[in-house]
Amino acid sequence: MAKIHIVTDSTADLATEQITQHSIHVVPLTIQIDGKTYIDRVDIQAESFLEMMNSSKELPKSSQPAVGVFQQLYDELGKNGDQIISIHMSGGMSGTVKSAQAAAEMTNSDVTVIDSRFISYALSFQVIEAAQLAQQGSTVEEIVSKLDIMRENTNLFVVVDTLENLVKGGRIGKGKALIGSLLSIKPIASLEGGEYTPVHKARSHKQVVQYLFKQYLEDTKGRKVKAVGISQANGYAMSDPLKKLIEDSGFHNVQEAYTSPIISTHTGIGAIGFMYTVE
Repeated sequence: MAKIHIVTDSTADLATEQITQHSIHVVPLTIQIDGKTYIDRVDIQAESFLEMMNSSKELPKSSQPAVGVFQQLYDELGKNGDQIISIHMSGGMSGTVKSAQAAAEMTNSDVTVIDSRFISYALSFQVIEAAQLAQQGSTVEEIVSKLDIMRENTNLFVVVDTLENLVKGGRIGKGKALIGSLLSIKPIASLEGGEYTPVHKARSHKQVVQYLFKQYLEDTKGRKVKAVGISQANGYAMSDPLKKLIEDSGFHNVQEAYTSPIISTHTGIGAIGFMYTVE
């Protein structure tokens, strides 16, 4: 009987146990820093990357996987008629999903490529959901439909301590016009529609935490919370109190990890990502 394979990229904050348990295939991005190229989460890890970035004079550069890398994996996974769902970080922040789409057109395998419109845990929420549904016998069409609904019920906020990396990397998007007024505060942005979109201005870490927790309570009121994730690039001043508030409010399975090097390159040191999804 044909099965459905789930593919994603290394910006999904997936634990090794989750990758193994759900047989997920992870295609890594690469990152260049100080004249050297590293494979994300293979020969460079999130915590050590932050130290390198902090001492580097130039902004690191990330690169999406080559089309050929995706095609080779798709060819192998689908050679016996199996289907593939390939779910990736927001196309608004990376060309990864375009590489996957190009490979899907070139391979003979049956591949469905999905732009998650998110990053980090908000991407992994969809990846794990797809993997669980596939293991339960759902069809590709059923999984795609469920993920469409899941995206509409997921929120992701990004808070940076400095806009330096976002400005240098050209990732501000709709917020470019606000750069001047934001430089002296803690900008809070959503990833609505897959793009970095400023939504609030806070003047301290405490105000950031208060705003994010208030949004969480409003968005989850009367609904079942499926998952919560906090990624941070040494942003403990915000991530620790926020996690405690979430747990004290009744949700005790908050996932937390260092932000992947690909994302840290854009957000800079001290940033956090806060994301949650509801039924």
